[in-house]
Amino acid sequence: MTFEQIRLVLVVYISSIGAFFLILYLYFKKIIPTWSIHIYILFFIVCALGWEVWFNYGLIGGDSVDIRRAKVLASYLPMNINWILNSLADSGTICLGGLYLALRIIKNNRVLYSWNWKFFFILLIIFISQNLFVEMFLYHDQLSIDKEISWAPLSPLGPYYNPVLFSINNRNVSLQSQVPWLLMTPIFYKYIIFKLNKTN
Repeated sequence: MTFEQIRLVLVVYISSIGAFFLILYLYFKKIIPTWSIHIYILFFIVCALGWEVWFNYGLIGGDSVDIRRAKVLASYLPMNINWILNSLADSGTICLGGLYLALRIIKNNRVLYSWNWKFFFILLIIFISQNLFVEMFLYHDQLSIDKEISWAPLSPLGPYYNPVLFSINNRNVSLQSQVPWLLMTPIFYKYIIFKLNKTN
């Protein structure tokens, strides 16, 4: 395995399984609110059904992850658990981690009870920034422009309209891989507002 492949495997497991145990620890220690687990589980499902399962298996118009990546990775990240690990990382490290970071920046918990555009854009920047990092430094080989990524409910343009937005060091960032988080941000924020107002 190359250094990049080892790094990829470590990051995937730490951001998924590591985050899973950290969230459980924080929950049982009552460091995070009880609704955090609800959000974690719900958005695991949203991310899985919204795009991870589709991208993983190449269900509509795309290649499966095993076709798009080096064969050696299939031994460490088997296709049938790859989407689970990615969805755990999405809901834990990115959604809950991003929410925590955004709240630390804005320093006002009232934004969780009514829509605040400043908070929304902070959350959007966090979500898109992490996705750019993933696309350029972790999954750049799997998401390169010559690899077909499946259509998905939260990636409705699919591979049929997927322009390259920009390139750095011959690594492309395309529209299709950004769309899920562009759509996810308002869904995530709006649901948190709904959930907290309903709970309280």
